[in-house]
Amino acid sequence: MSVLDLHVLRNTPLIRDPFDFVIVPGFIAAGALPALMAGYPAVSTPGSVPLSQLRYGDAFSAFVAELEGPAFRAAVEEKLNVDLAGRPTMITARGRCRAKDGKVHTDSATKIVTVLIYMNPAWGESGGRLRLLRSPDLEDVVAEVPPDAGTLLLFRRADNSWHGHQPFHGTRRALQMNWVTEAAVVERELARHSFTARLKRMNPFARRALSTGSRS
Repeated sequence: MSVLDLHVLRNTPLIRDPFDFVIVPGFIAAGALPALMAGYPAVSTPGSVPLSQLRYGDAFSAFVAELEGPAFRAAVEEKLNVDLAGRPTMITARGRCRAKDGKVHTDSATKIVTVLIYMNPAWGESGGRLRLLRSPDLEDVVAEVPPDAGTLLLFRRADNSWHGHQPFHGTRRALQMNWVTEAAVVERELARHSFTARLKRMNPFARRALSTGSRS
Protein backbone atom coordinates (compact mmCIF):
# COMPACT_ATOMS: atom_id res chain seq x y z
CA MET A 1 0.00 0.00 0.00
CA SER A 2 1.29 3.47 -0.91
CA VAL A 3 2.43 5.77 1.88
CA LEU A 4 2.04 8.89 -0.31
CA ASP A 5 -1.41 10.15 -1.25
CA LEU A 6 -0.71 11.22 -4.82
CA HIS A 7 -4.44 11.69 -5.42
CA VAL A 8 -4.65 14.52 -2.87
CA LEU A 9 -1.51 16.11 -4.37
CA ARG A 10 -3.01 16.04 -7.87
CA ASN A 11 -6.27 17.55 -6.60
CA THR A 12 -4.72 20.36 -4.56
CA PRO A 13 -4.58 23.59 -6.60
CA LEU A 14 -1.19 24.95 -7.60
CA ILE A 15 -0.53 28.52 -6.49
CA ARG A 16 1.35 30.50 -9.16
CA ASP A 17 1.80 33.86 -7.41
CA PRO A 18 4.48 34.89 -6.59
CA PHE A 19 6.10 31.53 -7.48
CA ASP A 20 4.82 28.00 -8.10
CA PHE A 21 3.96 26.12 -4.89
CA VAL A 22 1.44 23.75 -3.38
CA ILE A 23 0.70 22.95 0.27
CA VAL A 24 -0.81 19.53 0.91
CA PRO A 25 -1.89 18.61 4.46
CA GLY A 26 -2.51 14.88 4.80
CA PHE A 27 -0.09 13.94 2.04
CA ILE A 28 1.02 10.87 4.00
CA ALA A 29 -1.65 8.22 4.44
CA ALA A 30 -3.06 8.44 7.98
CA GLY A 31 -2.50 4.74 8.61
CA ALA A 32 1.21 5.07 7.78
CA LEU A 33 1.95 8.13 9.92
CA PRO A 34 2.42 6.45 13.34
CA ALA A 35 5.12 4.10 12.03
CA LEU A 36 6.89 6.91 10.17
CA MET A 37 6.79 9.21 13.18
CA ALA A 38 8.16 6.45 15.39
CA GLY A 39 10.81 5.52 12.84
CA TYR A 40 11.96 9.03 11.97
CA PRO A 41 15.77 9.03 12.20
CA ALA A 42 17.23 10.50 15.37
CA VAL A 43 18.80 13.87 14.52
CA SER A 44 20.33 15.27 17.69
CA THR A 45 22.14 18.26 16.14
CA PRO A 46 20.69 21.33 14.41
CA GLY A 47 20.93 21.74 10.67
CA SER A 48 20.41 19.31 7.81
CA VAL A 49 21.91 15.82 7.96
CA PRO A 50 22.20 13.56 4.88
CA LEU A 51 19.99 10.48 5.17
CA SER A 52 23.02 8.36 4.31
CA GLN A 53 24.46 9.26 7.74
CA LEU A 54 21.34 8.27 9.66
CA ARG A 55 19.74 5.04 10.79
CA TYR A 56 16.09 4.23 10.20
CA GLY A 57 13.89 1.17 9.87
CA ASP A 58 12.00 -0.59 7.11
CA ALA A 59 8.88 1.62 7.22
CA PHE A 60 10.87 4.80 6.79
CA SER A 61 13.02 3.17 4.11
CA ALA A 62 9.91 2.28 2.12
CA PHE A 63 8.68 5.86 2.47
CA VAL A 64 11.97 7.24 1.12
CA ALA A 65 11.87 4.76 -1.77
CA GLU A 66 8.43 6.09 -2.74
CA LEU A 67 9.69 9.66 -2.65
CA GLU A 68 12.48 8.73 -5.05
CA GLY A 69 10.23 6.58 -7.21
CA PRO A 70 8.77 7.28 -10.66
CA ALA A 71 5.15 7.77 -9.52
CA PHE A 72 5.95 10.69 -7.22
CA ARG A 73 8.32 12.21 -9.76
CA ALA A 74 5.58 12.05 -12.42
CA ALA A 75 3.08 13.70 -10.07
CA VAL A 76 5.54 16.52 -9.32
CA GLU A 77 6.34 17.00 -13.01
CA GLU A 78 2.62 17.24 -13.79
CA LYS A 79 1.87 19.63 -10.93
CA LEU A 80 4.79 22.01 -11.60
CA ASN A 81 5.01 21.54 -15.38
CA VAL A 82 8.70 20.65 -15.14
CA ASP A 83 10.80 17.88 -16.70
CA LEU A 84 12.80 16.04 -14.03
CA ALA A 85 13.93 13.10 -16.17
CA GLY A 86 17.56 12.31 -15.42
CA ARG A 87 17.78 14.88 -12.63
CA PRO A 88 19.36 13.51 -9.43
CA THR A 89 17.75 13.80 -6.01
CA MET A 90 19.21 14.77 -2.66
CA ILE A 91 17.54 14.03 0.70
CA THR A 92 18.38 15.47 4.11
CA ALA A 93 16.64 15.39 7.48
CA ARG A 94 16.27 17.95 10.23
CA GLY A 95 15.44 17.26 13.84
CA ARG A 96 16.51 20.29 15.89
CA CYS A 97 15.92 23.98 15.30
CA ARG A 98 17.93 26.89 16.71
CA ALA A 99 16.63 30.39 17.28
CA LYS A 100 18.91 31.63 14.48
CA ASP A 101 17.52 29.16 11.92
CA GLY A 102 14.82 30.03 9.41
CA LYS A 103 16.52 33.02 7.80
CA VAL A 104 14.79 34.20 4.63
CA HIS A 105 16.27 32.73 1.43
CA THR A 106 15.28 31.42 -2.02
CA ASP A 107 17.28 28.13 -2.16
CA SER A 108 20.33 27.86 -4.40
CA ALA A 109 20.04 28.03 -8.19
CA THR A 110 21.29 24.43 -8.45
CA LYS A 111 18.00 23.23 -6.92
CA ILE A 112 15.12 22.77 -9.35
CA VAL A 113 12.33 21.60 -7.04
CA THR A 114 12.13 21.54 -3.25
CA VAL A 115 10.02 19.00 -1.35
CA LEU A 116 9.46 19.43 2.40
CA ILE A 117 7.54 16.85 4.44
CA TYR A 118 6.98 17.56 8.10
CA MET A 119 6.95 14.98 10.90
CA ASN A 120 5.83 16.85 14.03
CA PRO A 121 2.77 16.52 16.28
CA ALA A 122 0.14 19.23 15.86
CA TRP A 123 2.12 22.48 15.91
CA GLY A 124 1.00 25.01 18.51
CA GLU A 125 4.02 27.33 18.35
CA SER A 126 4.00 30.69 16.57
CA GLY A 127 7.65 30.23 15.53
CA GLY A 128 8.82 27.52 13.14
CA ARG A 129 5.90 27.91 10.72
CA LEU A 130 7.41 28.25 7.27
CA ARG A 131 6.33 31.43 5.52
CA LEU A 132 6.23 31.76 1.75
CA LEU A 133 6.94 35.38 0.89
CA ARG A 134 6.59 38.00 -1.84
CA SER A 135 9.91 39.58 -0.91
CA PRO A 136 12.83 39.09 1.51
CA ASP A 137 10.63 40.65 4.21
CA LEU A 138 9.49 37.96 6.67
CA GLU A 139 6.24 39.88 7.22
CA ASP A 140 5.40 39.96 3.48
CA VAL A 141 3.52 36.66 3.79
CA VAL A 142 1.73 34.82 1.00
CA ALA A 143 1.11 31.60 2.93
CA GLU A 144 2.21 30.03 6.21
CA VAL A 145 2.81 26.31 6.64
CA PRO A 146 2.55 24.75 10.11
CA PRO A 147 5.00 21.82 10.20
CA ASP A 148 2.32 19.28 11.14
CA ALA A 149 2.92 15.58 10.57
CA GLY A 150 2.19 14.48 7.03
CA THR A 151 2.09 17.98 5.52
CA LEU A 152 3.83 18.44 2.16
CA LEU A 153 5.20 21.70 0.81
CA LEU A 154 6.30 21.52 -2.81
CA PHE A 155 7.69 24.43 -4.78
CA ARG A 156 9.67 25.23 -7.88
CA ARG A 157 12.80 27.14 -7.05
CA ALA A 158 12.95 30.64 -8.55
CA ASP A 159 14.88 33.83 -7.99
CA ASN A 160 11.90 35.08 -5.97
CA SER A 161 10.97 31.86 -4.10
CA TRP A 162 11.53 33.60 -0.77
CA HIS A 163 10.76 31.63 2.39
CA GLY A 164 11.72 31.55 6.06
CA HIS A 165 10.19 31.33 9.52
CA GLN A 166 10.05 33.13 12.82
CA PRO A 167 12.50 31.94 15.49
CA PHE A 168 11.93 28.64 17.22
CA HIS A 169 14.19 26.58 19.46
CA GLY A 170 13.56 22.89 19.98
CA THR A 171 12.46 19.78 18.11
CA ARG A 172 11.28 20.47 14.56
CA ARG A 173 11.42 17.51 12.21
CA ALA A 174 11.41 17.99 8.46
CA LEU A 175 12.52 15.80 5.58
CA GLN A 176 13.77 17.71 2.55
CA MET A 177 14.23 16.33 -0.93
CA ASN A 178 15.49 18.30 -3.90
CA TRP A 179 15.78 17.56 -7.55
CA VAL A 180 19.00 19.27 -8.58
CA THR A 181 20.73 20.20 -11.80
CA GLU A 182 23.49 17.58 -11.80
CA ALA A 183 25.15 14.82 -9.77
CA ALA A 184 28.07 17.06 -8.82
CA VAL A 185 25.65 19.22 -6.84
CA VAL A 186 24.60 16.21 -4.75
CA GLU A 187 28.22 15.26 -4.06
CA ARG A 188 29.18 18.80 -3.07
CA GLU A 189 26.11 19.48 -0.92
CA LEU A 190 26.20 16.14 0.90
CA ALA A 191 29.90 16.62 1.61
CA ARG A 192 29.16 20.08 3.02
CA HIS A 193 26.29 18.82 5.19
CA SER A 194 28.41 15.89 6.37
CA PHE A 195 31.25 18.18 7.43
CA THR A 196 28.85 20.53 9.22
CA ALA A 197 27.19 17.63 11.03
CA ARG A 198 30.57 16.34 12.23
CA LEU A 199 31.54 19.83 13.40
CA LYS A 200 28.34 20.18 15.43
CA ARG A 201 29.01 16.90 17.18
CA MET A 202 32.37 18.19 18.41
CA ASN A 203 32.74 19.81 21.82
CA PRO A 204 31.78 23.52 21.96
CA PHE A 205 35.34 24.78 22.37
CA ALA A 206 36.64 23.00 19.27
CA ARG A 207 33.55 24.02 17.33
CA ARG A 208 34.03 27.67 18.27
CA ALA A 209 37.71 27.59 17.31
CA LEU A 210 36.97 26.12 13.88
CA SER A 211 34.17 28.60 13.20
CA THR A 212 36.10 31.81 13.89
CA GLY A 213 37.01 32.24 10.23
CA SER A 214 33.58 31.44 8.88
CA ARG A 215 31.49 34.16 7.25
CA SER A 216 28.26 32.14 7.26
